Amino acid sequence: MNVKGVRMKTKLTGILAGILVVATAASALATGGDGHTADGGVLLKDFLYRLFNFAVTFGLLAYFITKPIRKGLAGRREGIEKALAEAKAAQEKAEAKFAEYDDKLTKASAEIDDIYAAIKREGEMERERILANAREMALKIEEEAKKSAGLEIAKARVQLQREASDMALKLAEELLKKNFNSHDQNRLVDEYMKKVGELH
Repeated sequence: MNVKGVRMKTKLTGILAGILVVATAASALATGGDGHTADGGVLLKDFLYRLFNFAVTFGLLAYFITKPIRKGLAGRREGIEKALAEAKAAQEKAEAKFAEYDDKLTKASAEIDDIYAAIKREGEMERERILANAREMALKIEEEAKKSAGLEIAKARVQLQREASDMALKLAEELLKKNFNSHDQNRLVDEYMKKVGELH
């Protein structure tokens, strides 16, 4: 039994007690205090009969009316409890969803940080590769330039040697032409003939 039912029964008992007090007072007044109780007794019986009828009617009404009221209140209470339970379940579900989304957001933030760090690392590695390739190409170009310069110097030396040889030959021819006469020519022919003769 709920608290409201207890309160209602307490009120009903109080009302009945009040009616009995009023009935007792009425019977005392009906006697009038002068010893004539014949008329007062009839009045008292009539009053008590009516009071009894009222009490029975009131009791029946209270019994039949309070039962549906109690059922209605119990149904309403159950509905409220059910609504509260559903609200609590919805709240727990919402909190679970929130926790799930918060967890996903945290993981997404961590993944974004990881992706950013990976992109940064790859960028730095690519930069180092480009710089290494540039250094390697610079060294190759320098070596090729040195080789080309060496070849050009060698060619220039060969050219200079040829030119010097040609100039020496021309100078020798000119000197021979100036200083070589018929007498020298005859002497060279005689020496040649002697050597040829000695060989045979």
